[in-house]
Amino acid sequence: MNAKGLNNVRPDNKMPVTFGIVGCGSIARWHTNALKEIANTRVAGVYDAFKPSADKLAAELGATSHATYENLLADPEIMVVNICTPSGLHAPQAIQALNAGKHVVIEKPMALSPAEADTVIEAAERNNRRVEVISQLRSTQAIRRLKKAVAEGEFGRVVSADIYMKFYRSREYYTSSNWRGTWAMDGGGALMNQGIHGVDLLLFVMGEVKSVYGIGRTLVHNIETEDTLSAVLEFKCGALGVVQATTSVYPGDQRILAINGSEGSAQLQEDKIFRWETTRGELPEDVSLGTSDVLSAQDPLAFSTDGHTRQLSAFVRALRSGEPNAIDAHEGKKAVELICAIYEASRTGRPVYFPWDGKMTSP
Repeated sequence: MNAKGLNNVRPDNKMPVTFGIVGCGSIARWHTNALKEIANTRVAGVYDAFKPSADKLAAELGATSHATYENLLADPEIMVVNICTPSGLHAPQAIQALNAGKHVVIEKPMALSPAEADTVIEAAERNNRRVEVISQLRSTQAIRRLKKAVAEGEFGRVVSADIYMKFYRSREYYTSSNWRGTWAMDGGGALMNQGIHGVDLLLFVMGEVKSVYGIGRTLVHNIETEDTLSAVLEFKCGALGVVQATTSVYPGDQRILAINGSEGSAQLQEDKIFRWETTRGELPEDVSLGTSDVLSAQDPLAFSTDGHTRQLSAFVRALRSGEPNAIDAHEGKKAVELICAIYEASRTGRPVYFPWDGKMTSP
């Protein structure tokens, strides 16, 4: 979809960009609080299958509480639909919204398989509408500086790139909702739900993967999907990598992204660079070392709205300008595809090589 085509459906700079929120649970608050910080935007309508949740959020926002999703989609005032429902509903609801002529913002994951992601991409292109996939960690200064360093060879030849996501989730986390930890509605466990942001960052920094092998197991929780997983990657650039994801280890450790090269190494702790050493000796002027206070490894709600605010602000700017948005459905598919390839390798006991046809063995 080119920018020229999108110009025909963008709001003018004086017109408020109006949003409809679908799913009024916890994550919806990150969207609504972020939009409060963005000039000339407004939530016009909300919908939730549990009507009291929608009524409560609508009252707080001065928005309409719609009785059905179809009613929300029929509201001509709403330009963008933010999908904040359980993961298994993301792709079907996105396609409904795109077919109704709305732009779409989708919480992670955008879909539960590469094939399902392709149906979202096709709907967006057919309807000439945009999809923005929430990958808010890309917008941090630390990750962008790390990506620049890798691209410009500041660490020499990168030989190792690893992401460690040793999170903890309680038994109550899973028992409080009947969709978490199920293949049909969660699409996976520790890797697909908790780990997808880290996988997205690894791909964002390192680029395409050549092959992957992984083992996922359910070792602690009484769920269908994995709560403990390890994978080994070979990137197209030749570097090797490790992906680890859990919800089984107490108390849970902060996400670590480690890049190691022939002339230097760096590590990120959540949203902060806490190690940066190169053969040049001196720390670059635009690199600040620190430790992160993000505790989402232990509490799924223990993170700020800053990332959502930055990403949604950029999306609104793209809508107004007609320029492409940065994290579209093609970008959103990349992490889903790699995660599903890791699951396939775990099920079959064989590596998966890219390009991959996306065919998956049943769990």
